[in-house]
Amino acid sequence: MKLGSKLKDETGAATAEYAIATMAAVGFAGLLVVIMRSDEVRTILFDLVKSALTFTNPNGDAAATN
Repeated sequence: MKLGSKLKDETGAATAEYAIATMAAVGFAGLLVVIMRSDEVRTILFDLVKSALTFTNPNGDAAATN
């Protein structure tokens, strides 16, 4: 086999790319776990979700409850 054909052989390249992408995803997930354990971040995200799910009347009137 010639040296040029050995250098152009891409056997296993996709597997290596998947391994690198998987390791990056695991690292990112680990970073998110560390961030989410912070009380400040948890409070900010909780308040953000709470405000997004809270109904506010655009007229400023209190919402009628039945």
